[in-house]
Amino acid sequence: MSTTGEYVPGNRLWWWPRRRSVVLDAVLAAISAVECLIEGVYFAERTGVSVGVTSLFGLLVGAALLFRRRWPVAVVLLSIAVTPAQMGVLLGMVGLYTLAASDVPRRITAVLVGMSVAGTLIATFLKTGQGYDGSLAATVVTSVLAAVGVNAPPVLLGMYVGARRRLVESLRERADGLERELSLLAEKASERAERARMEERTRIAREMHDVVAHRVSLMVVHAAALEAVALKDPQKAAVNAGMLGDMGRQALNELRQMLGVLRTPPVSTPVPVSAPLLALGDGGGVDGDDDGPCLEELEVLVEESRAVGMSVDFTVEGAKRPVAALVQTTVYRVVQEALTNVHKHAPGAKAQVRLAYREDEVAVLVLNGPPDGGSDVRLPSGGNGLLGMRERVTALGGGFAAGATGEGGFRVSALVPARAG
Repeated sequence: MSTTGEYVPGNRLWWWPRRRSVVLDAVLAAISAVECLIEGVYFAERTGVSVGVTSLFGLLVGAALLFRRRWPVAVVLLSIAVTPAQMGVLLGMVGLYTLAASDVPRRITAVLVGMSVAGTLIATFLKTGQGYDGSLAATVVTSVLAAVGVNAPPVLLGMYVGARRRLVESLRERADGLERELSLLAEKASERAERARMEERTRIAREMHDVVAHRVSLMVVHAAALEAVALKDPQKAAVNAGMLGDMGRQALNELRQMLGVLRTPPVSTPVPVSAPLLALGDGGGVDGDDDGPCLEELEVLVEESRAVGMSVDFTVEGAKRPVAALVQTTVYRVVQEALTNVHKHAPGAKAQVRLAYREDEVAVLVLNGPPDGGSDVRLPSGGNGLLGMRERVTALGGGFAAGATGEGGFRVSALVPARAG
């Protein structure tokens, strides 16, 4: 940044911001040098000083205008110094313009402008008084007008140009700042959109896992039982086949509900990204109050496991109280996935399901013993069940714990605030 407030890119061409500035200053310096040379000759004729000395001095003084952008204060001081010799008019005017347009402190500018006005006033007064025999008032008025006319226009123009330049630079800096902020906001928006997509995929995958894995696991267990008793007990085989069909239809209905939510567009007001996902967490309804599985359906869920031969003890503790729909769905899914894991990893084991209504929270415990080897049905496992349960519970501000017991069984427990969601 030069003293005139102009940007110098990489200090190229010394103190000039661009090539045309070099040409302009060189032309002004040449004109000023010629002017001072002529005025130096006149000064030598009036005073008797050597013409060569005054001519050389005038050339050097006029050429000093080449440095106006670098040292505006020095150029103005030089023009004030040669004012008594009545030379350097262009030097003084351009120097004052450059000084007023620069970033030099205003108090220094005011002092130099006052000195220039005073010097011009005195020089003009002396020259006017010697030129003709007029009244003192006329001489004073003429001197004042000349001093103001020579100094005021370049100063005012320089102040205007400097203010305009600073305003443009300020606007440019603000535009650059806004551009950087918009770039950061765009990056953050892209990151939020990516996170939203990942959360959506995670929620959908979790819901699909909870619904499909449980139903299909029971269907596989029923199919194995049907294969074992098909020839020995046709009546029991028919019962198992009927249960197998019912479970398949239930799985299809739940899948249709989820797919229907995913395909349903927003109706009126814009819906946040998480709204349809919360609906998935509630079992498929957009409002989540009527269509999602609730705590009342836990008995039916337990009966489905009992129907395939699992020994399940289901108990409810505490007085029933209103619980948020999303909390009911979360507890239901935890029990559902825990029983599915018992079918997968502990065939023939006895299980306990305990549901407790507390003052401000709902607790659930699913505990199973070691497998007794009663069934050899092999069910695939992707290892996502416990992760999905933990995500559901912690998303509502609850606590989740799971792990093996000392007797060779497994324990799953969850504690969810009753008003969460």
